[in-house]
Amino acid sequence: MSRMLRRAAILLLLLPPPAFAQSRTDALEPAVGRERGTNIGTVFGNSLKLLMIEHATRVLTQEETRRELSGPFWADYRRSVRIPPRWHDSDAWQVNYIGHPIHGAAAGYLWLDADPHAPPELSLSGQYWWSRGRATIWTVVYSIQFEFGPLSEASIGNVGMQPGTSGWVDHVVTPVGALGLIVAEDALDRYVVKWLEQHTTNRAWRASLRVAFNPGRALANLASQRTPWDRQDRPIGWRR
Repeated sequence: MSRMLRRAAILLLLLPPPAFAQSRTDALEPAVGRERGTNIGTVFGNSLKLLMIEHATRVLTQEETRRELSGPFWADYRRSVRIPPRWHDSDAWQVNYIGHPIHGAAAGYLWLDADPHAPPELSLSGQYWWSRGRATIWTVVYSIQFEFGPLSEASIGNVGMQPGTSGWVDHVVTPVGALGLIVAEDALDRYVVKWLEQHTTNRAWRASLRVAFNPGRALANLASQRTPWDRQDRPIGWRR
């Protein structure tokens, strides 16, 4: 069953989005433009950069992570990869229920940035929810690698080697929280941030609003080598 689920997830990621109802203008677009799909190379490249940002932050801020770097890499890595025995791990609740959804949302936004069919704003359209669903599948892939892969908490810091340091909370909360946070950030950006931006031309204030209300998107922007407040469909100095 698990093998079938993995294959289904891969197919959903690779398949082009379904043909939802199109406007007359969309129907006149060249076929080549409609067929262009998600740039997988860009997703992998930017996700690797996101991993480097997160692991560098762990090494710089966590003494226990730095301490585990001195052991035999492959032997400690093999001992660290295990099925979690319980729900909770040794992290604080802020890390599990706020930090992990944010880093999952960042991975999801990296997928959306590489998908030319992904609507930039919240809507009730099938196209919107299909794109966010595919992004959520990518957060599952990213989360598994982050926990167990060759560039993971298990390999860099040996999380899981000591009893009680790993739990199911990360594997569940990261993708589920990521989907909820992506939709929430999309809603806040459309209905709160954009409205506030219409009442000010101060670029620093606009940039601060975007980062504060969209932390997952800001982290994804950094991994894509853009400013944290970047919006591809809305320059910082836009006017209505």
